[in-house]
Amino acid sequence: MKKIFLLFIIFLSQNIFSQEDAWVYFTDKPNAQFYLDNPLEMLSQRAIDRRVAQNISMDITDVPIYQPYLDEIANQSGIEIKAKSKWFNCVHVRGSVESINSLLTLSFVQSVFFADKSLNSSSRLSFSKKKFKPVNKQMDVQVDFNYGTSANQIQMLNGNLLHQQGYTGSGKIIAVMDAGFPQVNVISPFQRIRDNNQILGGYNFVDRNEDFYTRNSHGTLVLSTMAGYVDNQLVGTAPDAQYYLFITEDTNSENPVEESNWVEAAEVADSLGVDVINTSLGYFEYDNPNYSYTYEDLNGTTAFMSRGADMAFSKGMICVTSAGNSGGSSNPYVAVPAEANHNLAVGAVKGDETYASFSSVGPTFDNRIKPDVMAKGQNATVSSTTGVITTANGTSFAGPIMAGMVASFWQSVPQLTNQQVVDFVKQSADRFSNPDEFYGYGIPDFNLALQNALLSLPDNQKQYCFVYPNPFSENLNVINSNNLEEINFSIFNALGQLVRNYTLSKSVNVINANDLERGCYFYKIEGNGISHIGKLIKK
Repeated sequence: MKKIFLLFIIFLSQNIFSQEDAWVYFTDKPNAQFYLDNPLEMLSQRAIDRRVAQNISMDITDVPIYQPYLDEIANQSGIEIKAKSKWFNCVHVRGSVESINSLLTLSFVQSVFFADKSLNSSSRLSFSKKKFKPVNKQMDVQVDFNYGTSANQIQMLNGNLLHQQGYTGSGKIIAVMDAGFPQVNVISPFQRIRDNNQILGGYNFVDRNEDFYTRNSHGTLVLSTMAGYVDNQLVGTAPDAQYYLFITEDTNSENPVEESNWVEAAEVADSLGVDVINTSLGYFEYDNPNYSYTYEDLNGTTAFMSRGADMAFSKGMICVTSAGNSGGSSNPYVAVPAEANHNLAVGAVKGDETYASFSSVGPTFDNRIKPDVMAKGQNATVSSTTGVITTANGTSFAGPIMAGMVASFWQSVPQLTNQQVVDFVKQSADRFSNPDEFYGYGIPDFNLALQNALLSLPDNQKQYCFVYPNPFSENLNVINSNNLEEINFSIFNALGQLVRNYTLSKSVNVINANDLERGCYFYKIEGNGISHIGKLIKK
């Protein structure tokens, strides 16, 4: 089964495998104190700021692998280093069983774990079932951007309401882990992010070079659901976010090294200060069947990549991952790393919000709810590598649609931790009070998540009233979210002159401002000791 979750079938080859893959773990990091005393030697300032904002301490997992250990492993006969991980202080190697086992004679090698689990001794952990709290869901649909055929996939999440309030991912960085990004550097749907320097860089971990505008087109389609922009055809869910593009998936083979590539890329993303990682990849069966996972392995702790995803979360990032397209198969469950404990796994629905039959299901082996949430994945609007706006099927697209909205939501409440962001997203979903194995918690309402998040803030940070759309053309909606007895809503022109004044009491108020001239205005909300000033654009 290929990991790029499109609707096709791959038949496994029955080759004889003479080489084995394994992870070699080291005992220590002799240079750790230097890096902990000089954090800018291992992390960017933005990464450090993200940690500080979420009260996350730096520790030895942030320290690079001791280079002499890498050199010694590389010099061993019959051993090839394929990837490395500072988080787990290990390297992914390839060689014969004998060659790999011989590494245990090195004083700094702590242990070896083969991808073929029959070569290892293992034990099982036991888990308990989680309980969930109910929440209510509201919906309201407006349109501001000319979304065209992409309107449905954004409006389904009430993401358009966040866009109307100016929350379009600006200030947030998304790392996209995928199989390739050909033509992103030339086709018109990405012209806007190129012109605004929103592509910050990337790396090709498969070929170990800096050419990431190459290989499989899957990543191009995925990126378009977040960052694409073609007026009245396609608007991504985070059109103003910044992006790193990482190739971790090799579509020519199925091997656990791709898990190690992903973890290494996630470590780079962490060091660069990335906020959200989107992954439209997943792993269950490999070319060598001895490496494949079983349902029992879907426990959140067995797979190297799933442990890496949880580590990424512990560093303050949010991993949004496609659930998989195996819903109609004999192994219908979410794949690695969607099954990870702290991954936001996204299943697929149709445009009418009903379950897409290919979407992978839960629960995990240890009885956790998966997928977590749902987004449109059947007939999702995407850009092809020629720049033509078309549709495609797969949780590959439900995932990034959700990831872009998570980034836009986090922009609106930047003081939240990654755990709080995930919690508010789940709690806004329409099945939160009654999750199941098909829909998880259901389809989130990001406008409801925003209202709940703002009301949860300390009193000195709370916003009791919301005004949208902005920019506006005719009507303005003023939501009295705390049901204050009476509020005064005033509009001033650019010179500070009062042009409108309203006394509002209902929870939702619609103001007809069609007769105002185009331009910039300011509004002021007052009531019950609350005072709030903002800017409005009449278009």
